[in-house]
Amino acid sequence: MADEQQQDRTEQATPKRREDARKKGDVPRSRELTMTGVMLCGSAAILLLSGPAARTIYGGFKEALRIDRAQIFDTRYMTEGLAVFAGKAIGSLLPLAVILLLAVFLSAMAIGGWSFSLQAAGFKFERMSPVKGIKRIFSASSAMELVKAMAKFLLIALIAIAWLWYSVDELLGLSREDIKVAIPHALDIAVLSLLVVSCGLIFIALADVPFQLWNYQKKIRMTRQEVRDEFKETEGRPEVKSRIRTLQQQIATRRMMEDVPDADVVITNPTHFSVALRYDEDRMGAPTVVAKGKGRIAARIREIAEEHDVPLFSAPPLARALYRSTDIGAEIPAGLYTAVAQVLAYVFQIDDWQAAGRRPEPPVPDIDEDAF
Repeated sequence: MADEQQQDRTEQATPKRREDARKKGDVPRSRELTMTGVMLCGSAAILLLSGPAARTIYGGFKEALRIDRAQIFDTRYMTEGLAVFAGKAIGSLLPLAVILLLAVFLSAMAIGGWSFSLQAAGFKFERMSPVKGIKRIFSASSAMELVKAMAKFLLIALIAIAWLWYSVDELLGLSREDIKVAIPHALDIAVLSLLVVSCGLIFIALADVPFQLWNYQKKIRMTRQEVRDEFKETEGRPEVKSRIRTLQQQIATRRMMEDVPDADVVITNPTHFSVALRYDEDRMGAPTVVAKGKGRIAARIREIAEEHDVPLFSAPPLARALYRSTDIGAEIPAGLYTAVAQVLAYVFQIDDWQAAGRRPEPPVPDIDEDAF
């Protein structure tokens, strides 16, 4: 039954599913990448910091073991000397510890980002189930881990053998060096060997990271029913519906404002209502409302009309009737034909009248406002 359910998980995870998984601490991780980062940073840090740290520890030992006759009988000297030496040793090793700690965090967050979840850290009784434990041992994931472990062993072994073969002359030459030179030289060879062998882990990490990402995407896939249920749950929330309506209103208002410059006239209340009309006798059966609004939206319609030299005509009853009776993009009702025709005739002849030096009186549209 579980296999059938897994086979039905054909849908990519939704953003909500991903967010829920992250809250539970379920994010893609690659242990190989973390190990590679720690080994590379650690070996490089040891190679760079081992000299100063060794000199500090050596000086601390030398100073701590130099005891005067009078200090032998001082019971506090050994405690104080040990504390001073421990402080110097810890201080010399602190940079290495900080580098390793940063390497652990940064390499772990490289593919999954930061994620802290109390749910993941909490106790889960099913983890104590022997049946589930046996299933995990014989699962595909465990088989993959076994393959990776064998590949790591073979790769590291080959790199170590190749590097040992390359460094054999230098290693044999240590026997001919003075002890004071041979010891630090041997330590340098050992740390450099660790760095070289650690570089081999890069190939394991490069193969493991894509696999872990693919495996994570596969694990959080959803069935079609889960997608439908999540959509119903999300869309059914009042805050989501309110947000959708707000966005829809904003989009509609923006598109409406874009049509105001193409209007022939804007009929106003003059402050409360604004209705923009357009009429093309070749393509329209009647004048069409391209924008309308009240309050702040009405003021914005008037501002855009003034910016684009669209005439404003103050006719409060007509503006209210148009606003109440006609939707955006719809033709005006037949009962308003005469009133709107008077306004459009006046607007279309304004330029001619101004050229002739005449200032005619604007018409007063006569309508039965109660009918609308």
